[in-house]
Amino acid sequence: MRLFNPTASVAKGDQLTPGWLKSGWLYLLLLPALVWGFSSLSVERSVASVLLTVFTVGLGHSIGLHRGIIHRSYRCSRLLRGVLAYCFVHSGLGGPLSWVRVHYFRDYWQNRPDCPAYFRYDHSIWQDYAWNLHLALRPADEARYAIPAEDLHDPWLRFLERTWYWHVLGAAALIWSVFSFEAMIVCVCVRISVTILGHWFVGFVSHKYGYARYDIDQATEHGYNNFVLGALSFGEGFHNNHHAHPSSAKMSTAWYELDLGWYLIATLRALGLVWDVQVVGQTPTQKPQAKARAYRWHWPWQE
Repeated sequence: MRLFNPTASVAKGDQLTPGWLKSGWLYLLLLPALVWGFSSLSVERSVASVLLTVFTVGLGHSIGLHRGIIHRSYRCSRLLRGVLAYCFVHSGLGGPLSWVRVHYFRDYWQNRPDCPAYFRYDHSIWQDYAWNLHLALRPADEARYAIPAEDLHDPWLRFLERTWYWHVLGAAALIWSVFSFEAMIVCVCVRISVTILGHWFVGFVSHKYGYARYDIDQATEHGYNNFVLGALSFGEGFHNNHHAHPSSAKMSTAWYELDLGWYLIATLRALGLVWDVQVVGQTPTQKPQAKARAYRWHWPWQE
């Protein structure tokens, strides 16, 4: 397994280093979830956990960070932008600027023919688990990824990047003290463990298996769409659509693709909280390198 071989796994000069905070955070939450999670489950706690997931993953990650800050698929006030970034923090996925950086690193390489192994998906699920959940990329030259300076130097995002885990731990302590230990286990440990592992799993599968209706010229990774994962991940599982239409606030392109994240954006637009929303089929969202083609399917048994 090529875990710490920068020559084989990343571009020359870049380094893969142990992501102690990332992997330590995962197991800090996963172990209590495995020990006490099942016995702590109840209808009320499960409903509360699902609602928190809608706010933190749906509004915070998919809508606020991914479609809003990174891809600028809509415009909104700085106040709402900051609120959605704070919702993202409580998803437990990490600091917002770390995720912004990783997204730009990944997009840069996946849209090139010389994509290094770390950003390709021609390896096993176990190697991807080891790489993506336990390692961190240290680029030799971050400037080549053209990350917007307004994001990197945003005071609120920088504050959240330094302190994100304290907000999550503070919420855990508050839930424990106000409600119960069991509520904290379900609403924090179980929810965030499922979020971290689910986000990784959706990303892995959506780059390897499913159906695609677009090819991206000169790109190593084109992504795939998945009916079930797309619905469960607020639309993030429609990855081929997203690779072809990165600036679209709507990740679904067909009636049978359920993008719950789009309905959240549509609700915000109806309330007048977001505007200039970019939508596939209504505004120019398709990248020039993307070419529509007949359906292409790829499943594990075809390998």
